[in-house]
Amino acid sequence: MSTTPWGGRFGKDPDPRLVRFTESVSVDARLALFDIEQSIAHATMLGEVGILPKGDAAAIVAGLRGLAADVSQGRIEWKASLEDVHMNLETLLVERVGEVGKRLHTARSRNDQVATDLALFLRDFCGRAATAIDTLQRTLIDRARETIDVLMPGYTHLQRAQPVRLAHHLHAWVEMIERDRGRIVDAARRMDACPLGSGALAGTALPIDRARTAKALGFARPSANSMDSVSSRDGALEVLSAVAIGMTTLSRVSEDLVLWTTQEFGFAALDDAFATGSSMMPQKKNPDVAELVRGRSGGAVGALVSLLVTVKGLPLTYDRDLQEDKRPVFEATDSYLACLEVLCGLLSTLRFRPERMKAALDAGFLTATEVADYLVEKGVAFRDAHAVVGALVAEAESKGTTLAGLGLESLRKAHASFAADVMDRLDPERAVERRAHVGGPAKARVLEALAAAEARLGAR
Repeated sequence: MSTTPWGGRFGKDPDPRLVRFTESVSVDARLALFDIEQSIAHATMLGEVGILPKGDAAAIVAGLRGLAADVSQGRIEWKASLEDVHMNLETLLVERVGEVGKRLHTARSRNDQVATDLALFLRDFCGRAATAIDTLQRTLIDRARETIDVLMPGYTHLQRAQPVRLAHHLHAWVEMIERDRGRIVDAARRMDACPLGSGALAGTALPIDRARTAKALGFARPSANSMDSVSSRDGALEVLSAVAIGMTTLSRVSEDLVLWTTQEFGFAALDDAFATGSSMMPQKKNPDVAELVRGRSGGAVGALVSLLVTVKGLPLTYDRDLQEDKRPVFEATDSYLACLEVLCGLLSTLRFRPERMKAALDAGFLTATEVADYLVEKGVAFRDAHAVVGALVAEAESKGTTLAGLGLESLRKAHASFAADVMDRLDPERAVERRAHVGGPAKARVLEALAAAEARLGAR
């Protein structure tokens, strides 16, 4: 008689090569506490509705709670011969509580079991990710308030473009990350239907109460279709999509940090606790944290693609391909949480260098747009103003000076509309303050935006 976990259908034990190839406990063991949580809910419901004697249900629940304690303490030895975390836990339960433990799987399949475990894991991750994002946002807001009076170049095409506040740049990161948070929270909100009770694909004829288990596990309701429940991985796909986008955001933040901490930019300096050195070059101080975040974003995108390709060709309902859903989910979610945490540390200790940012403002003709706007206010068509100022920039560049260095006389030769008050427009501080519209870099607007972001955090 076979000793396989799938019962008496087979007359031989599985080949060791099949065991090694098909086992998943080396990956899904981390779902153990979620599996025990839903097993407790399931056993409790079976006792409440009378499918199991209440004494049997109570014994099963007590055994499961003991298993949970051992899992938490790392005292469980997982066996690949039992395939997955579910059969490992059930076998251990039977060893501890006796034959009554075999009743736990009544009205349940591993198909709805794993779908429920995964949903519980993903919902838990979404909560932890939202909290980690809040912490990172708080760090960015604090740093923005500290540096509210610091000006720096804003860039397009990685060329100096217009002056902005450093706080405005930091607030841009806050808003980018806020959208990432929204996607994660939305994904969790859509995972509010509990798969448990769907069975292998067609539910069960036993009089279970799916609403009870759904409520006990924190879901809003039971899932609406048993076939969809056991085969859908939409929740995982949506979370991975949100994580891939979120990691892309963190990669872009990291790219700025890599650039700012170069000697060429010199806008910021890394704290020694968040930098590394070279095994050969003693002078090096490398932004490895930012580079690794940037690099790991590729893994998150790959995880999403991996699961999309796994799911895209599957017929209803459950197929063993779905065993491959957990590795990309675990890897991507772990990476995202780690990146949020380490970037928070890097940013909270980063030393900004306002003097280098100010020096960068003095080169690159960052107030050229201000001069063009000045002509527009004098009634000159923007395209004509653009051409006039472009010619002035070329002249200043050829003479090795700035627009202010050309002097008023040269400006008037370029266009008669220039008057002495144009020189005020060449001050970066005034240029920034003139951009006082909603979403602009003027001090009052940035402070308003930071206050709104703080209120948003407080409301959570």
